[in-house]
Amino acid sequence: MPLMKSWIDSANDPACDFPLNNLPCGVFSVDDEDPRCGVAIGDQILDMTAAEEAGLVALTDAPLFADPWWNDLMEQGPAVWAAMRARLTALLEEGAAEREAVAPLLVPMSEATLHLPFAVSEYTDFYAGRHHAHNVGCMFRGPENALPPNWLHMPIGYNGRASSVCVSGTPIRRPWGQLKSPDHDAPAFLPSRRFDFELEIGAIVGTPSDGPLTVKQADAHLFGYVLLNDWSARDIQAWEYQPLGPFQAKATATSISPWIVMKAALDPFRIDTPPREVPLLDHLKDDGPGLYNIALRATLTPAGQPGTTITRTNYGEMYYSAPQQLAHHATAGSPMNVGDLLGSGTISGPTGPERGSMLELSWGGQEPLTLDSGDTRSFLLDGDVLTLEGHAQGDGYRIGFGRCSGEILPALDDPFAG
Repeated sequence: MPLMKSWIDSANDPACDFPLNNLPCGVFSVDDEDPRCGVAIGDQILDMTAAEEAGLVALTDAPLFADPWWNDLMEQGPAVWAAMRARLTALLEEGAAEREAVAPLLVPMSEATLHLPFAVSEYTDFYAGRHHAHNVGCMFRGPENALPPNWLHMPIGYNGRASSVCVSGTPIRRPWGQLKSPDHDAPAFLPSRRFDFELEIGAIVGTPSDGPLTVKQADAHLFGYVLLNDWSARDIQAWEYQPLGPFQAKATATSISPWIVMKAALDPFRIDTPPREVPLLDHLKDDGPGLYNIALRATLTPAGQPGTTITRTNYGEMYYSAPQQLAHHATAGSPMNVGDLLGSGTISGPTGPERGSMLELSWGGQEPLTLDSGDTRSFLLDGDVLTLEGHAQGDGYRIGFGRCSGEILPALDDPFAG
């Protein structure tokens, strides 16, 4: 599909994340005004709340953009999602008849503060990247036992904290927790010394369900995707994860990008999941291309220093797709809600520069990275800013997510001292 030209010139720049082909969904505010729904187009934001009030976007009898989240639109289902995209395309395309009515509703993105784009109902994070799982397994169990026996049969996951999901730009406080050193008999309560990022894609459930879903049905229930950073305290995790898996190590924060890229914008970039090493059970078998060709990178910027791109990888490296993750999640009858967030799991490629976490990039701290500033890192230090970026590359345009960033703040003083 070629670039769809807009009367907003910045949207036609091949390097712009937000052409007319994209139309991602966010929430923004200007100055002291209340947050409201908006759609990114070039370097502008179309105020959807104002557009609805002006009668330019009337998708249902009831208002869909009165509240500062996209849940109300999401729960209307795929037909309304498609109608919105068609209407916005008509309003913003080159030669649009209603250009003069739309122009006053545009807000420069440079003047806006971006907020969490939807109300997160539940949050589940998966462990569904083959290369990441193999790397981590090699570190802790050796290459002969790298993957648990169940890993090639189903997407492994855990239920995280929806309350800790935050929008890009939110500072991340280094957590305290129980740490256990190999040379000490007892654990100690200390700030995490091995704080890490995980480069992921988050899938957002738009259509609720109450019972099992096929992979095809699950795909239809997904509204869109965000960049996701699953911040992880590796030393807390190492002590707590037996026998029930991650808990406090993953509870500090999960950052997401401020823009939801709708599934329809990514459909031209669908690709197949990799060949299966063992056959999947029927309810998880692939039903057409379930992944997307999305180039991803992470940049680490120490305080006062230039940034270094520390990894480049691709969402196509995943072993399980988001529809398979959702289908697996629903097999036990668990209701899935509008606004449920599914983290892909760390996205790593087959080579060292494609690894999606500091744990892998420094190989558990044994091989520290040298940054462009000359600093070295095994894990993240206070003052570091970690930024994720991603886009699908089209013919003369790109479908981007914006940035997903967070700065590491020092741990609080001992909350139990004295």
